[in-house]
Amino acid sequence: MSRRLPETSLAESVGISDLRRTAMRSLETPSKPERAWIFEADPQVFARHHGPHGLDADSSAARAMTGTTATSPDNRGKLGLAKIRHGLRTPINHIIGYAEILREEAADTLPAAFVTDLEKIHSSGYILLALINRHLGEDCTPNAEPDIHALSHELRTPVNHIIGYGELLAEQCDELGQPELKPDLARIVSAAHTWLEMMEEHFGKHSNPPPEPPSNPPPPAANSPSLRDHWVSIPPTEAPSRNLCTGHLLLADDDEPNRDLLRRRLEKLGYRITTCGDGREALALVRDTLPDLVLLDMLMPELNGDEVLVRIKSDETLSHVPVIMISALDQVEGIAHCIELGAEDYLAKPFNPIVLRARIGAVLEKKRLRDLEQVYLKQIDGERARSDRLLLNILPQPIADRLKKGEGHIVNTFDEVTVMFADLAGFTALSAAMPPTQLVRLLDRIFSAFDELADRHGLEKIKTIGDAYMAAAGLPFPHQDHAAAAARMALDMHRTIDRIGAQCPAELKMRIGICTGPVIAGTIGQKKFIYDLWGDTVNTASRMESHGLPGRTQVAASTYGLLRGRFEFEERGTIDIRGKGPMKAYLLTS
Repeated sequence: MSRRLPETSLAESVGISDLRRTAMRSLETPSKPERAWIFEADPQVFARHHGPHGLDADSSAARAMTGTTATSPDNRGKLGLAKIRHGLRTPINHIIGYAEILREEAADTLPAAFVTDLEKIHSSGYILLALINRHLGEDCTPNAEPDIHALSHELRTPVNHIIGYGELLAEQCDELGQPELKPDLARIVSAAHTWLEMMEEHFGKHSNPPPEPPSNPPPPAANSPSLRDHWVSIPPTEAPSRNLCTGHLLLADDDEPNRDLLRRRLEKLGYRITTCGDGREALALVRDTLPDLVLLDMLMPELNGDEVLVRIKSDETLSHVPVIMISALDQVEGIAHCIELGAEDYLAKPFNPIVLRARIGAVLEKKRLRDLEQVYLKQIDGERARSDRLLLNILPQPIADRLKKGEGHIVNTFDEVTVMFADLAGFTALSAAMPPTQLVRLLDRIFSAFDELADRHGLEKIKTIGDAYMAAAGLPFPHQDHAAAAARMALDMHRTIDRIGAQCPAELKMRIGICTGPVIAGTIGQKKFIYDLWGDTVNTASRMESHGLPGRTQVAASTYGLLRGRFEFEERGTIDIRGKGPMKAYLLTS
């Protein structure tokens, strides 16, 4: 009798994970002998990953199982569809298989979040299988014309999740001390990119034609890498390090796994992320939070990404917020339209970590420079305003405006204005009784109060000389009641002196002189401008002040003639004015 062998399966002797990994690698190079070995060694794994037939759709076994013949014209379309279906299923089977292997190995040794992400990869694989069965199943009509863009978007979404989570987990392997898991994750990502290339091969020719190529395009380099090679060649260790970036980003995408992937990757870079799932909510969040950058999906419920973009850019309070569009690779026309509408850039799904960081970083750097420019412009505007205020302290605004426009010497003639001079009586004795600092503060208090009175009554301050104050009414803008304005200011000036003088150690009184008539006004000086008045009216007003009485306002006959009957006066009589001779003068009382 033959000796009975122990009931130990091949899988148990070498370890189920090792056997399944070997099987999965064999599927990547599908020679028929190896595939037959896999079928014999573990038929359940083979059947689960390659469907009930497990052979090429145009093989004799497949035809026997489906009950079709290769020469039947009625079934030729179905056989072509079966070949496409089989080709698209193969990399998905690889994804599911490796995800199951990793899930089993990680269940007891890795954090629950890592296992949860593996589950997302695994479930996305089965979602892809279900979509293929729905759109490319045996019941589909081969000659039907599906909406290729809608179909492409629907098929891309789960594969983008697979790539995103696969790359994210590969980056975490080194942090978790599990570098041995990275090769299988790389195979998952590679299979997903292979699937994308196959989908482009099968469906790309049915989509809208791409932009015209250049008339003399350069020849492709020998052995140039494919899209999949480019993606897979970026090792996870080259991913950006943590906390290198700052800023508040708003992420709007209706696909929750996409939001989750992008949020986690951006938070890992150091950004603060706010997420939402529809366009209307995104617009509200932009208004409420004013983020540094908006990542906006092209297709969303409520409002599409381009509609949100238009509303952002048409709002003056939001138009400075930069927007990056999130799109699938086949939405070239939509991307171009959004950039024309004001989007800064776009990100294609699936997200390349290096490109992701570079594009977001570039847009934020542009925003930082624009913000810095605005800060500098505000500072310049502030300094310009400060300079203008300083200029207006010595020049009337119309004169200052003309000087800023490049006018050199400014001279104007006014037929009738009222000129006022005011001087503190007994200032010499006052200066001897007060310390210099207190004296200057007193003059500043007095003249500042006079400046407020000039603004209130519509007079133009001309200058101060020592303890003297000069102003005029009726220039640089005409004033129909210039004499009355000067009289009212003179009365208020005496009241101000009485109020301030009550707090001084010495008596404060002021002499004021007023005269009305023609003057010449203009600017003099090159480095230190001054706006001054000349003419007989100016000299007479000065003499009215110097020959006046402390605490009183003395006016010339020209001013009295304009104010008689409106104000109260005392006739002082004729006084001898130096350089003018005898002149009649009047004292303004109220």
